[in-house]
Amino acid sequence: MKYYLDITLLPDNEITLGFIWFKVYQQVHIALAENKVDENKSAIALSFPQYCEKDKEFPLGNKIRLFAPTQALLEKLAITKWLKRFTDHTHITSIKTVPESLSQYACFSRKQFTTNLSRLARRRAKRHDETFEQALQHYASFEDEQTKLPFINVKSLSKGEQFRIFIGQEVSNQPQTGVFNCYGLSKTTATVPWF
Repeated sequence: MKYYLDITLLPDNEITLGFIWFKVYQQVHIALAENKVDENKSAIALSFPQYCEKDKEFPLGNKIRLFAPTQALLEKLAITKWLKRFTDHTHITSIKTVPESLSQYACFSRKQFTTNLSRLARRRAKRHDETFEQALQHYASFEDEQTKLPFINVKSLSKGEQFRIFIGQEVSNQPQTGVFNCYGLSKTTATVPWF
């Protein structure tokens, strides 16, 4: 990843930062999906430069960084076009070259948790020919997994459902190549420059 641009989210008294994240991230996801290089694969990756910094209103901060191996890929993405409805609540920088003197890299990936025991019980009842109560009893010893990871609410355009994408981060001293999905997150251990 040699080139990047930043999107800064600008909340105001009437619109919360979380709501702006929801709307902007949705558009970024659609832009990545429209510019995918293969089935659910993106050449463009995301970073969250303020990830879990203390004293932040929102755990991801108010900045998204888009990375690409070439300047042409970021130009083709035309993120300004995708975010034109949000010009009052976003600031997009020009495309810049990643600094050469980097010592750290970060892998941002989606983490999934079992948080809805009723849904699991319904699924188990159907698969194992059990009643809902029997299936729920199977999960009685399970506790809902709680996470302190930051998340973004996203709406599935195909299913119309809203869900959370929990985002994990691992920092390393060595870059790792790999695959990114259309949410801009690593599908394996792929890293982006961390600065």
